[in-house]
Amino acid sequence: MKKKQIFILTIGVFSILNTEMGVVGILPEIADAYGVPITSAGLLVSLFALVVAFAGPTMPLFMSRFNRKTVMAGVLGVFTGCNLLAAFAPNFPVLLIARVIPAFFHPVFISQALSAASASVEPAEAPKAVSRVMVGVSAGSVVGVPAATALSNLFSLRAGMLFFAAVSAAALVLTLLFIPSLPARERLSYGSQLRVLKKPGVWLAILGVICLNGGLFGVYSYLSDFLSAVTGFSAGWVSGLLLVYGLANIIGNTVAGQMLSKTPLRFAAACPALLIGLYILLLLFGGVSWAMAALVLLWGIIAGCVGNVNQYWIAAAAPEAPDFANGLFLASTNLGTTIGTSVCGAVIASFGMRWIELGGFAMLAGSLLFILWQTRRMKR
Repeated sequence: MKKKQIFILTIGVFSILNTEMGVVGILPEIADAYGVPITSAGLLVSLFALVVAFAGPTMPLFMSRFNRKTVMAGVLGVFTGCNLLAAFAPNFPVLLIARVIPAFFHPVFISQALSAASASVEPAEAPKAVSRVMVGVSAGSVVGVPAATALSNLFSLRAGMLFFAAVSAAALVLTLLFIPSLPARERLSYGSQLRVLKKPGVWLAILGVICLNGGLFGVYSYLSDFLSAVTGFSAGWVSGLLLVYGLANIIGNTVAGQMLSKTPLRFAAACPALLIGLYILLLLFGGVSWAMAALVLLWGIIAGCVGNVNQYWIAAAAPEAPDFANGLFLASTNLGTTIGTSVCGAVIASFGMRWIELGGFAMLAGSLLFILWQTRRMKR
């Protein structure tokens, strides 16, 4: 697969994440337009993530026997159609349905794109190819939210919603024109893929990813509140630092691709340790503005690395079932985010925002334990 084709896969991944995360910035406008509470509008995000977690292990497994180009084009067609429906939804229930339907196919595209990129190069180069596709995940979060918000503010809520449809449609056209036919290399039975769940190493990888992603996103979910309440940044500074964090994710993707190709086990074990060190610095310097600005940049780079480590860790544990493994990766990361956010929310309720890192420590300690355990098994 040529670099141009991997780039198109990255655009496709961006369109999927753009649909998932881009709506975050326009939830208040949606609540006003449809006359629902902001908590109800939040279902457009939380229900989407819940469906992704549920569909992660099942949908890629079902679709793994079909031509990857056909599957990816079909998924992009579903996203384009549902995004158009969402833009013109007459009421909130229709809007919610238009969000839920594509969520079932979200893990299918991501899984197929990662598998296609990985299979297109030599095994040693697979992490680099995957890291290029993972840039789409970071870009979807970085670009999607401000772009949809800006379009909604400048023109209308519908314009913001149509942005999602336009990106999905563009990715669909590029996929149809430039991605070659990608037939499944071998027709793996459902049973042969499900058998990987009997491997202790797969469960160690799943638990490690749940804890690692929970430790990262449990704290990150409250970053904007932390920057305003603890550090004392203005709303403008908070927005700017969130953009810095997102752009730094892309740097982290590149770093991870290089390191996972050279010293994967050491690098995978280093990520939770680096986050623990970062959270210690947050505890010490969370109220110092210049220090927090530097730490947010470092945090974003580590976060970009973590996304690639999560995918590598489960893929390496189940190389005989790559599509199913990528589905497990998506389910594990979404479940980790849900658990981590709940743990850190409980810490805030008990001790205050200043001590949110304690929730991250708890999750990362578990991650380090499972990753070191799995590393020892793999070295054997």
